[in-house]
Amino acid sequence: MTETTEPLSQYDAETAVELLEDGRFSAHVSDRWNIGDNPNGGYLTSIALRALRHLGGHQDPVSVTTHFLRPGLGNQPGEVHASIVRSGRSVTTGRATLVQEGKARIEVIAAMGDLSGTSGHDVDLTIAPPDDMPPLDDCVARSGLEQGVTLFIAERVDLRIRPDMSIAGASKDAEMQAWIRFADQRRPDTLAAVMFSDAFAPSIFTRLGRVGWVPTIELTVHVRRRPAEGWMMGRFVTEDLHDGRLVEDGWLWDSKGTLVARSRQLAMLLPGADTSA
Repeated sequence: MTETTEPLSQYDAETAVELLEDGRFSAHVSDRWNIGDNPNGGYLTSIALRALRHLGGHQDPVSVTTHFLRPGLGNQPGEVHASIVRSGRSVTTGRATLVQEGKARIEVIAAMGDLSGTSGHDVDLTIAPPDDMPPLDDCVARSGLEQGVTLFIAERVDLRIRPDMSIAGASKDAEMQAWIRFADQRRPDTLAAVMFSDAFAPSIFTRLGRVGWVPTIELTVHVRRRPAEGWMMGRFVTEDLHDGRLVEDGWLWDSKGTLVARSRQLAMLLPGADTSA
């Protein structure tokens, strides 16, 4: 009998890396995760984390900080230069740089751990999801027209936005709540939690209107638990905007309502963004 193997999911195939030599990996950056002309930052970070996983040690990203040095290039090759800074019993800390056309695109430092829940600690404090989030069937697919930019990423990530937060500039608050999963229904994991933390419509869109692409300067994600199978739900809030730079805080819960990740990013509004909606 001939053995058959399951095809890779879109996310796994398009974040794959191949070892070239010690610490150097080849990658191909897809343009199917683009927002406008630019690959999504969470997607680029996932490629870097793949390389760190290849170096061995712990496999769950528990703390990830990415600095975005310049936009990535979709449908272009790249290399990841990765190294282990320190390998300990509980945490492996690594650094990875994604390089395209000879220029560093992102710089990642990550603490990798084991989130299997076997530490032996029995005290658990957490944050509950919003109790007024509408059911999935009542929510609205993310719209590039509303955001003011072409969303190729919508072919890869299925995002269903709370109806009262789906219209550009319709709220006095800069808040985004939505359900999320991979379009091919790949099961979420801790790597996906990092990706999803940067895959929502920017929360400032609900306050200011058609903001287009809101590039991230720095993103930090703390992954707290391994997610259960199914849709995840996120809440993202911007309470601090000054001189075109904003700070957005985020929370992700799994299908059982368990907190999976928290995030904070510094991003900027581009000159010329249409905020008249």
